[in-house]
Amino acid sequence: MAASMTTDHAWRLWGERDPYFAVITDPQYRATHLDAAAKAQFFESGRDHAHYVLDTCKRHLDAKFVPKSALDFGCGVGRVLVGLAERVEQVVGVDVAPAMLAEARRVCGERGLANVSLLPSDDTLSSVTQRFDLVHSCIVLQHIDIVRGRQLFRRLVDLVADGGCGALQVTYGKRYHAGSFGQPPPRPVPPPAPRKGWRSWISSHAAQPQPTDVPSEIHGDPSMQMNAYNLSELMFVLQSAGVLSLHLEFTDHGGELGVFLFFSKPPAAAEARAA
Repeated sequence: MAASMTTDHAWRLWGERDPYFAVITDPQYRATHLDAAAKAQFFESGRDHAHYVLDTCKRHLDAKFVPKSALDFGCGVGRVLVGLAERVEQVVGVDVAPAMLAEARRVCGERGLANVSLLPSDDTLSSVTQRFDLVHSCIVLQHIDIVRGRQLFRRLVDLVADGGCGALQVTYGKRYHAGSFGQPPPRPVPPPAPRKGWRSWISSHAAQPQPTDVPSEIHGDPSMQMNAYNLSELMFVLQSAGVLSLHLEFTDHGGELGVFLFFSKPPAAAEARAA
């Protein structure tokens, strides 16, 4: 992801200050509390998630799905990456935070995982030069502003090889906006300005600062955006890429409503004829 003073900058700070807590906001993963037992539990949760992703693809998309290569976008310290590397021949992790990649590299080294490559991320994933049988990302895109995130979503879909599967999670709304179906309620439209006294009318009706979904820093922690994506746009990207099969599961992280999109790309025409 390109340099940004919002999401990317904050994530880099998290990687330097409190990388495990940044991934799972549980006090036991704070740098000041993290011990061997908590760290083992952290990576066990990632192993469970990796198994869930692979088993879901097999159950709902392709009963014979056994990926030989996988991409983990926004890999952080390697929570899910480690679990994928235990079941997939070649795994690539990308992240925008150098400190996160450094910790993931150390973790993989401790476990003797020689089948893992770790690469820096940007808005076009320029360091990624191949396609993968599995492309995965979870609780990552929600922290990226929509314009950039939409571009990255399209790129991630493109990186799924023919006959491969994608597993991409995004948020689409907020539970506390139930009255407007998860979306912020529209701002009221002011009446037309009167012919006289227009300067005072404009002053009294000037746009007021609106609440933002970017939380303020708490206890010195970097703030992170929570962005809701337009699912219609993402469905358009998937269908335009030739995706024919889609399995969807809802997610809810503290009122941030989302979906986990599991999809498969059809095999290339030549491969289909040979089958």
